[in-house]
Amino acid sequence: MRSTEVTSDIRRAIASGRFTPGEKLNELALAKQLEVSRNTLRESFATLCAQGLLERIPNRGVFIAAPTLEDARDYYTARAHMEPAALLWGEHLNVEELGTYVSQAERCLRIGDEFGVATEMQNFHRAIVRASGSEQLNELMDEILAKMRLFIIEISKTKDEFQAPYISEYRKIVELLSQGQRSEAAEVLRDTIVRTRDCLDVTYTSDFKPLV
Repeated sequence: MRSTEVTSDIRRAIASGRFTPGEKLNELALAKQLEVSRNTLRESFATLCAQGLLERIPNRGVFIAAPTLEDARDYYTARAHMEPAALLWGEHLNVEELGTYVSQAERCLRIGDEFGVATEMQNFHRAIVRASGSEQLNELMDEILAKMRLFIIEISKTKDEFQAPYISEYRKIVELLSQGQRSEAAEVLRDTIVRTRDCLDVTYTSDFKPLV
């Protein structure tokens, strides 16, 4: 397995919520699990450190990065530009798929599965960017979503159901798309992302401290 594949595997694991901010990675165990050499794993670690997903601390090891408030704002700003454009002009938009993710998120919300809500919402946003047909944008979105998962894990410690209020907005987006109103759907999506970003100062507690 090449280091690029290992990098993608670890990034997907972070996006899935398998790791938590500040968690130390066991290099030997992870290399064995992925069936790669430690040199290959270290190459992947270097790439993920450069992407801001990992942090190497001298004499201590490699840790999952902990997001800052400024990091979170930047994630939302990037998404506010990228996702509405993909929703508006994407040539591979699958409205039925988006509707399925929203339905699954609604189900998770009903049974109190906040982790499941976060997963389905990530699937929703990933599918929007995938509509662009660009592998470059897909890779960038995977990186952003991995960072977003770390942010959601942190914010969930102080605010329950952080994503729940937005599910109704996503349902509205799907309904607009079903009616062929892509411009209106893109506007709702951008407004939702921007409002979330602008509320971070209130939502993200001032006493948050990075774990590493």
